[in-house]
Amino acid sequence: MNGPEDCTAGVCITCSDQALPVRVVRLLEGELAIVDAGGVLEEVSVALIDPVVGDTVLVHAREAIAVIAHGSEGRGDDDEHA
Repeated sequence: MNGPEDCTAGVCITCSDQALPVRVVRLLEGELAIVDAGGVLEEVSVALIDPVVGDTVLVHAREAIAVIAHGSEGRGDDDEHA
């Protein structure tokens, strides 16, 4: 799951609870990240996705489940394809 097309309803299909969009501010070891949830910093798992700092991700139950917008820092794709 790496885009809004995978999470069109904005809710968890298992329990119907909402996932919240947050911004990744720091990546940590152990597939964890610090995210900005509206001015509150929280630690979440990013084991299911491959985010970079600045990406906006959907988080449900402290698990990032999709990257919904890429941050301004980019993903380094231009360097890989040069």
